[in-house]
Amino acid sequence: MTAVAAEAEGRSLPESASVEEIKAGAGPASVYTFDEGFQEKIVALCLRDPMFMARAEGLIKPEYFESTSHAALVNIANRYFETYRKIPGDKTTLSHLIRRDVINKVITKEIAAGCVRGLLDRKKEEVEAGLSPGLFQVDVSDRDYVVDQVATFARNRAVSQAILESVEDVDRNDFDRINTRMRQALDVGAHTDSGMYDYGEAIEARTHTRLDRAAGKLPPTGITTGNYEFDKLLYHRGWGRRELSVLLGAAKMGKTTALLDFGISACGSAQKHNVLYVTLEVSADIIAERLDARVSETKMSDLDKNIHSIKSAVQVFMKNAGKFIIQEYPSGMMRVSDLRRLIERYKSKGIIFDMVVVDYADLMQPERITDSTTENSKSIYVNLRGLAMQEGFAILTATQTNREGAKKAVATATDVAEDFNKIRIADVVISLNKTDEERKMNECRLHFAACRNQAGGFTVRIRQEIEKMRFFAEYLGED
Repeated sequence: MTAVAAEAEGRSLPESASVEEIKAGAGPASVYTFDEGFQEKIVALCLRDPMFMARAEGLIKPEYFESTSHAALVNIANRYFETYRKIPGDKTTLSHLIRRDVINKVITKEIAAGCVRGLLDRKKEEVEAGLSPGLFQVDVSDRDYVVDQVATFARNRAVSQAILESVEDVDRNDFDRINTRMRQALDVGAHTDSGMYDYGEAIEARTHTRLDRAAGKLPPTGITTGNYEFDKLLYHRGWGRRELSVLLGAAKMGKTTALLDFGISACGSAQKHNVLYVTLEVSADIIAERLDARVSETKMSDLDKNIHSIKSAVQVFMKNAGKFIIQEYPSGMMRVSDLRRLIERYKSKGIIFDMVVVDYADLMQPERITDSTTENSKSIYVNLRGLAMQEGFAILTATQTNREGAKKAVATATDVAEDFNKIRIADVVISLNKTDEERKMNECRLHFAACRNQAGGFTVRIRQEIEKMRFFAEYLGED
């Protein structure tokens, strides 16, 4: 059944056999020989890693899993990916999909309860006591190794099935059919062309996405800026996943404050996004101090006056937030490959980031240093954007204006320092602007200097509370 036909019948995903029917049709040899922990890792990757799903599409079937709740979640993930070409990704969406499968009698309430339990995070002491971690805590590193293992299993199953089905063909001397069947079975494997997109074929998926988005069934894919009005100005209704967004500003214009504010807003949103904040200029201790001021709405100068209330405010905030990890590196020492390895290490701890903030990219080191400042800068930005595309998160960073741009009332794309390639590579470039008078009024203008997927060239005005590290306190409208 097509996605559009499913929409006409009021379902959010294509029709599927029930999990009981799927499991009943699987013999003992069809079940994974992997241990329980590895099966959990496969399920977690299906729910959380879009690149994994793209490479393993068609290889992972619900009937392979010993657990009916794991089978149900993989069934959901497969159908969701088939329809939207992306993963469910968060607990809110998954909870909604589980409820719909109960309503549509795809799963029982008992299986649904098992699915929900699997999504819950376990406390450290519970895991140490022997309970399995929640699927959003499971180690999801070594993606390529897991893909190879499931591909080997799927090929083994396909070859075994082809041999069984060829018995009658042997009696009929139909060797051409045997050859075709065996060749197809041996061709089963991971997809290396996961970037392929059939434009005509995918119109069903695009239509279904638009219908669900218009009906309010599908949340925006962007990472919120923390302000609904500002989100609406961005193509993805927030910072775009698989994209590089850049804040452009003169020295002391508040770039770090902006990066912090946007990062902690994403972390504390209803979606509880996981954020990695890489600081290459300011120490992690100072970044944490500024965050304390932002979260507790305390002036930086008053942090030592309200010690216990600040602690309480941060604890309450983080209780209902995603992860916010600060990683400090010396200026000019970190390469994109170092960042990639760092992200893999966090995956091994079960943490997948929705947003990576780099404060800031101009202070990174290229993979190969040349005599050309322009080439060095270009390689950093190209590799950063490539990392965002591969991992599926949003990257937000900042860059300096040149001297002429620092003097202007509104810095534009041509005012970027050192290398215009930064503007070409970035998906969104927003300049930060304020006069001395605006600074006294706690106001700032954000100019959409360059945009890949939307109109640019316009400016909006915001109110700030810089002493409390609130770069974006209120949206005041278009300038």
